[in-house]
Amino acid sequence: MPKRTVTRWQASGLHLLISIAIASAVLALLLLVWYPGPLFQAMGGMGLLFILIGVDVVLGPTITLVIFKQGKRGLKLDLAVIGAVQLAALLYGVHVMYLAHPAFIAFVKVQFQVATPAELEPERLAEAKYPQFRSSPLGKPLFVAVDVPDDLPSRYELTNAVMAGLDAQHFPKYYVPYSERTKEVLAAAQPLERIRKSEPETGKIIDAYLARSGKKEADLRYLPLRGREAWIAVLIDARTAEPVKMLLAENM
Repeated sequence: MPKRTVTRWQASGLHLLISIAIASAVLALLLLVWYPGPLFQAMGGMGLLFILIGVDVVLGPTITLVIFKQGKRGLKLDLAVIGAVQLAALLYGVHVMYLAHPAFIAFVKVQFQVATPAELEPERLAEAKYPQFRSSPLGKPLFVAVDVPDDLPSRYELTNAVMAGLDAQHFPKYYVPYSERTKEVLAAAQPLERIRKSEPETGKIIDAYLARSGKKEADLRYLPLRGREAWIAVLIDARTAEPVKMLLAENM
């Protein structure tokens, strides 16, 4: 039987389909697990995603289009090198995205703060009182509460940390389970009507969510979450303090 001829366009198209499948799996991991809801945009993930997808989906198939010629000597080696470089770039990009994702969403005094794996040094993680906080979670961000002690050494430590760009959420030894501080969370949370007065645009976003979800305003309270590039309005249950919905806020 005659040997089937594969054109460079067919080879590049097949490479593109494989790359899209892999990129889709990576995107699902990012958006559904590491950066759920509006966290991806608030943490500034779009720029890196464009680079990551560009290398995986565009660069690899384009190089295949340029170098592919059926029967070319050394073609298998060339394709293997392209695949290896592409895979290495993808794995590096995924690793960077992991380090930058919210590992812990910490309630600190009157708002939520984010701690990423890159900000949590192994020595500090080892100091955590609770075993579940001694390593960065591999899955979705974990809600915690932060108990900041009032003793002088702790204040001095936190003061020095702030000067270094860190804060209380970067010290797992102060973490306690979120479920043990729901009273404090509810005491700090605000009625939704207050955000309408202070931040009308964010109020409109919340009202749109209430309209499409059927949630009752009286059943929810509001707390802000500070992301790297944007603020998030976190709606919590007015009785249990459990997070219900995160919405990208405006001008907070």
